[in-house]
Amino acid sequence: MRHPRASRIFAIGAICGLAALTAGCGPESLPIVFPDGPVALGERDILFRAFLIMMIVVLPVFWMAFWFSWRYRAKAKRRYEPNWDSRVIDAITWAVPFVIWASLAVHVWIYTHEYDPYLALDPKDSQLEVQVVAQDWKWLFIYPEQGVASVNELAFPAGTPLTLRITSDTVMNAFYVPALSGQIYAMAGMQSQLNLIADEPGSYRGRNTQYSGDGFADQHFEAVAMTEDDFNAWVETAKADGKALDAAAYEELAKPSSKVPVTYYSSVEPDLYQSIIQKYDSGMAAMTRAGMAAEEQASGGE
Repeated sequence: MRHPRASRIFAIGAICGLAALTAGCGPESLPIVFPDGPVALGERDILFRAFLIMMIVVLPVFWMAFWFSWRYRAKAKRRYEPNWDSRVIDAITWAVPFVIWASLAVHVWIYTHEYDPYLALDPKDSQLEVQVVAQDWKWLFIYPEQGVASVNELAFPAGTPLTLRITSDTVMNAFYVPALSGQIYAMAGMQSQLNLIADEPGSYRGRNTQYSGDGFADQHFEAVAMTEDDFNAWVETAKADGKALDAAAYEELAKPSSKVPVTYYSSVEPDLYQSIIQKYDSGMAAMTRAGMAAEEQASGGE
């Protein structure tokens, strides 16, 4: 039998250890719990409400586990004799899970559609469009209206709805800024879309959450929400300090590389983003034509 004093010392030590491990946890280290945008906030609330609904069955299970252990312990000298033909118990064991399942289904259906990543946050407001390209192992952000581009830095005005059009020039990646939005995939030859907004100026960590090879661990970027004046100054800095992102420069950039510093481009080749998508579409079309020709040839031979 464990000594009572030893048990108390162990409990105090465990509490102190847990406090030490979580001492550095704050809004910056827990962006999902403390988001800085309405989209991430709404998604957090969906998660929390679903968690509370599931607690309807989890909490009674834990309570009954302790209560049964105490009530039917050896010293109590009680014997548990269940009534296996109880219709009340049968009704409860089937009704409670059904109610939880139905509640979760209705809750998730309604609110996940409300935060559809393809829906504009406010169609009446002006939207800032940014084209996002996932590469090995970095992120390229193209600003078609401003005519500039950046690597591993997504700059935008705080309070302005941001529309991201996302694709990949390599294997499948996943774009994720936990403090501002949910995750969405980037796939070659396809375009996904994400709408988000930041409540106030700040810097937020974004990254790829889909394993993509050797440089995966370092494939992150900074999403920087600025004032309108600071964003305009950022655009002017990119135009002044950057170099042209033409076909040759893009081909060099697209080569696998990791830990790439923030880089600016003062101009972007027209329709570069569309050409990145179309080169995979044309490849798929060529493969389809080759497959059809092979089938026709085989059919003719028969």
